[in-house]
Amino acid sequence: MIRFGLLGCGRIARRHSDLLGGGHIGGATLIAVCDPVRARADAIASKFGIPADYDFGAFLARKDIDAVAVLTPSGMHPAHVIACAKAGKHAIVEKPMALRLEDADDMIRACDEAGVKLFVVKQNRFNVPVVKAREALEAGRFGRLILGTVRVRWCRDQSYYDQDAWRGTWAYDGGVLSNQASHHVDMLEWFFGDVVSVHARAVTALAKIEAEDTAVATLRFRNGALGIIEATTAVRPTDLEGSLSILGEKGTVEIAGFAVNQIRHWRFVDELPSDKDVVEKFSVNPPNVYGFGHQAYYQHVIDCLVNQRSALVDGIEGRKSLELISALYESIETGDEVALHFAPRLGRLGVVS
Repeated sequence: MIRFGLLGCGRIARRHSDLLGGGHIGGATLIAVCDPVRARADAIASKFGIPADYDFGAFLARKDIDAVAVLTPSGMHPAHVIACAKAGKHAIVEKPMALRLEDADDMIRACDEAGVKLFVVKQNRFNVPVVKAREALEAGRFGRLILGTVRVRWCRDQSYYDQDAWRGTWAYDGGVLSNQASHHVDMLEWFFGDVVSVHARAVTALAKIEAEDTAVATLRFRNGALGIIEATTAVRPTDLEGSLSILGEKGTVEIAGFAVNQIRHWRFVDELPSDKDVVEKFSVNPPNVYGFGHQAYYQHVIDCLVNQRSALVDGIEGRKSLELISALYESIETGDEVALHFAPRLGRLGVVS
């Protein structure tokens, strides 16, 4: 049994705590929570009958915690993950793992030196439609990849950003690219491979925040394919979609829904009998009040910890999408096409003003 503690009891903590504390993850149990805001910590602790800590040091000093889910603001992830590693605890960190590449490197190094595992939460990789599309990719059914597109068309009004002072700031959050679209950027790179260069533009259209709420970008992949990112939290009045399109010379798949969870198109030149099953049985992620891929994600974490398996998204893999996001921000600041791999010069993500 892997004993978990939750660090940070904000908005996303409800999903993690319901899974771990509600007995929905085999081999896992929720031991304690920690948040300096007592009301937040107490709310989750009382729900599951577990202790609440308000001091991070006291929380990490507990001997009954094996792994910590780090659910604090993005800009705080590095310090918290490194502290977890030094305390000998595995770390499961929400996206993005950090806001600066050097911080991500420090996190990876600290976990390696401490002999603990680092997991980056990318639960959409475990959505059933995504799993099926990935199987088709690995089977070579798309042939040569031509174009990949992700669209994040969500609604986050001013009240969302006003919930916490860190939201939308360069130092602790960034904008739609680093926060809401982080999973989708990862998805595009996971399917299409290494990115050669990016060109991006962004505006702060509706929200009163430091960073952007709307961005577009074009990408060139090493395999010759092109990519498009469209991301905004300025959709009104409600969320529209979170989608991924994969276009290849031998097939096309589009996974849409709110969070890359529903197959909209599944078409291949060389049809297989199993295609009918994919459309009929796997086209929509099974209904789950705990979120689409989090349950499968946590089962994967348990499997890795118990059986010493490699993580699908470890620190190195999590760093890849962070580097791409950093390149997007560099392009926004310079107005130029930015090559990967690069050293950020003007991007403000993660920088205290």
